[in-house]
Amino acid sequence: MVSFYRGVWCPYCNLELQALQDTLPEIAARGASLVAISPQTAPNSRKSQRDNKLSFPILSDTNSEVANAFGIRFALQDYLVEVYESFKNDLPVINGDPSWALSMPARYVIGTDGIIAYSEVNPDYTQRPDPSELLPVLDRLKASKAA
Repeated sequence: MVSFYRGVWCPYCNLELQALQDTLPEIAARGASLVAISPQTAPNSRKSQRDNKLSFPILSDTNSEVANAFGIRFALQDYLVEVYESFKNDLPVINGDPSWALSMPARYVIGTDGIIAYSEVNPDYTQRPDPSELLPVLDRLKASKAA
């Protein structure tokens, strides 16, 4: 399971990470693993892990290359840059990338064969699927692998 995470500064993202952590035992019981991917620098990803008490990794997506490969990277419009700056969210510093780019919140379940079995991408960062919604997908993957 892969979850794209905007950054340590995003309260919605942090709530999602905590919900994923709460569901992690059920994910692991199905033979799956979980990783979050963020455009932020490695020190900021480690801060996210500590602050949210996570036992799964948050990987740093330098220059949002992975998000771009998934087609979910976007550049903030000028008015949004101003909003982020007003909240002291200096994304070029946080991400180590001058582009003012983010990934849309997204979650994928990818089988061991590399095929995406589930995807959820929503440009509205306030809308996130409940992690328990992914458990039936993991059950199906586990059942098809056993068959």
